[in-house]
Amino acid sequence: MAIAAECPVCHRKLSAKRKACKCGVDLDKEKKAKKVKYHIIYRVNGKQKWESVSSFDDLDGYSIEDARTAEAKRKVQKTENRLMDVKPEARMTFEELSEWYLGLEKVKSMAYYPTLAFNLNSFNSEFDDMIVGQIKLTDLENYQAKRKKEEYSDSYIDQQVGAAKRMVNKAFFNDLVGGDTVKTFKRVEKLLKKDSNARDKILSLDQFRQLMEKLPSHAKAILATAFYTGMRKGEILKLVWDKVDMKERVIRLEATDTKDREAREIPIFDELYEILKTVPKAIHDNHVFLYKGRPIGDIRTSLTNACEEVGIPYGRKVKDGFVFHDLRHTFNTYMRKAGVHDSVIMEITGHSTTEMFHRYNTVDVEDRTQAVNQMGAYLQVLDKTLDNESQDKKKELANSANPLKLFGAEGETRTRTSVRTLDPEPSASTSSATSAHK
Repeated sequence: MAIAAECPVCHRKLSAKRKACKCGVDLDKEKKAKKVKYHIIYRVNGKQKWESVSSFDDLDGYSIEDARTAEAKRKVQKTENRLMDVKPEARMTFEELSEWYLGLEKVKSMAYYPTLAFNLNSFNSEFDDMIVGQIKLTDLENYQAKRKKEEYSDSYIDQQVGAAKRMVNKAFFNDLVGGDTVKTFKRVEKLLKKDSNARDKILSLDQFRQLMEKLPSHAKAILATAFYTGMRKGEILKLVWDKVDMKERVIRLEATDTKDREAREIPIFDELYEILKTVPKAIHDNHVFLYKGRPIGDIRTSLTNACEEVGIPYGRKVKDGFVFHDLRHTFNTYMRKAGVHDSVIMEITGHSTTEMFHRYNTVDVEDRTQAVNQMGAYLQVLDKTLDNESQDKKKELANSANPLKLFGAEGETRTRTSVRTLDPEPSASTSSATSAHK
């Protein structure tokens, strides 16, 4: 067994006897300032185990004396062959469990791994040194309340707690935590009620064209790809030319490219095809969308400015505000209005469906191609309708400039004039005869 000291700067674990870290930190000085965390190292069945001194009850993880006490406890247990009696959750901190979980190859291959790591790191800001098995329901509820006071959204807080739940479940099936710990995390209720944050913002065809006129060239193709394919922003920004078949007019995403880890084929609509033809291909980078030679990470600034110019509210917290993800909802809506079957739409967009739905619905390449053609025909009809409405408005404006035309008074005046013209004035003889008669 041995005691290791963790550098507070680079987090490298070194012998407790070391006076300086390889990164240049004076460990003796940091130890006196109680900034060095201690661990004990030992072997169980040939496997090396690292255990934070903080995981022991009534022991200070930053005290070398307490580190020696923890080492002595484990030595006694090892001598008496009782090391296996100690449950992992009774000595593993939340931070150590996070390191184990984020180090799993399957977890690292997930598309949302960066977000998952960020959420767990945020959780670690409160629970890093706490023993997993000692975390109570009230601790988790207090965490929710604290984040709420810091004005984080309900959905964001639920994401963080959800990440911790998934990690604990994984640990349970790997015998790292017990059922009581799983039960504690499972009892935490979500702050966001079901469908309470569902968005119904649809970008009209006219608004889409206005934005296309105002956006810089590097952002236009990205917006058009989202509008005409319903692809997620991450799928679009990471798209490479190898997966764009311009000859067959189809985008082929592999399972590793999608959020739901299922391969998809998305037909390229005629308008999008013409736009993609104008996108230059770089020699040094295979990404489709580049800006100054580098892959584009986001177009939020360009989109915000364009929305401001054309008068479209932008932002999730703005009333009727538009955000990039609304283009996915827009695509689904236009496809449905065009008469495309739900199963075909879901196949193109990659939305998850029920098991029975998958079992009784088969979607082939012809269905997908026909689907985007149907939407194209629908958009053409919509475009003509918008043009007709525009012409009608122009006529109304022209009529409003002439009040007589607007109310029909001019026509009425002409009619009365013409009638008077047809009636001849009475002659003098007629007038005298009339007088004599009287």
